[in-house]
Amino acid sequence: MNKKKKDQGRLRKGKSSDRKKTDNSQAKHWAREWLDALIWAAIAAIIIRTFFFGAYRIPTPSMEKTLLTGDFLIVTKLAYGPRTPMTLSVPFTDIYMPGVSLPWFRIPGYSEIERDDIVVFNYPIDVAPISVKTNYIKRAVGIPGDRVSIENKVLYVNGEPAQNFETLMFNYRVQTRERIRLSASKVREAGASIVQSGSNSYIINMTEETAGDMQGWSEVETVEKFVLPDDYDGFSRRGFNFSRGFTNHDNMEEFTVPYSGMEVELTSDNWHLYQDLMERYERNSVQRDGDRFIINGVETNRYTIQKDYYFMMGDNRDDSEDSRYWGVVPDDHVIGKAGIIYFSWDGERFLPRFSRIFNLIH
Repeated sequence: MNKKKKDQGRLRKGKSSDRKKTDNSQAKHWAREWLDALIWAAIAAIIIRTFFFGAYRIPTPSMEKTLLTGDFLIVTKLAYGPRTPMTLSVPFTDIYMPGVSLPWFRIPGYSEIERDDIVVFNYPIDVAPISVKTNYIKRAVGIPGDRVSIENKVLYVNGEPAQNFETLMFNYRVQTRERIRLSASKVREAGASIVQSGSNSYIINMTEETAGDMQGWSEVETVEKFVLPDDYDGFSRRGFNFSRGFTNHDNMEEFTVPYSGMEVELTSDNWHLYQDLMERYERNSVQRDGDRFIINGVETNRYTIQKDYYFMMGDNRDDSEDSRYWGVVPDDHVIGKAGIIYFSWDGERFLPRFSRIFNLIH
């Protein structure tokens, strides 16, 4: 009898041990399946992010009112062609291996950059490998070969006024009637913002339509675009000399956007236009003594451009640092074309902007 009970005890113990082994095996199988699924999902996400689409957030007002601070965008990389990886980096982070550059190429896209496209690109003058430079978004107002100039805030392309989008914003000088002040809340409700204020004079950032409406306010006497004088030079950048040949961001001499195969004659007067292009983007060694140039060890004052470049501007023309300040954007810095707003968050009201969700960008 005792022997039989012992045998039954051993049998129960064996069944319990087998059940635990089965449970452990199922748990391991379940964990392995989840791990495999996560790995494949990560690989798929990396492929999609690298070659198809990217998600970006607008952090500044430089593209208002076209794009607002807090807009979340889908950018298609297929439009202009995705770039193969340029660096060894940790996926979904800004961590990369310094000093290691991968041979890369751009897979052909289904379109070229067209004038006035809204483009995401790497900030050219960052000191870092191209693909890990800061992401910027601007409008390509000048494509390779275009002649670009600005006169009293008016952008000209190839001698004609550029397309005037209703979302463009500028600074306006607003004069009120004597001893009457503008209500800041009323200005905000109109979709504008006060940049500077005095006793009866204001600098206000707004669209042309809002400026026209404000002209009809009873407290307002005059509204006119605020244009910097020709001799103003407050926006030159120490260490970067693209803008030294231009007076200010409201007035810019005509400039041909460089293109691959374009031959330029270098002089002391135009060197500021091509220095970064030649040294930073096309990796030439240049020595200069007045109008005498030695390029890669050869004395010559002629140079053939190796890449296509783009002239970028923000739609908020008086609150955007763009090609007027830091120069043109090389084609290898282009990431993709802004496609759609998939979400928008109003940081002042702490509410979503439902009316902007799934809006196409143009």
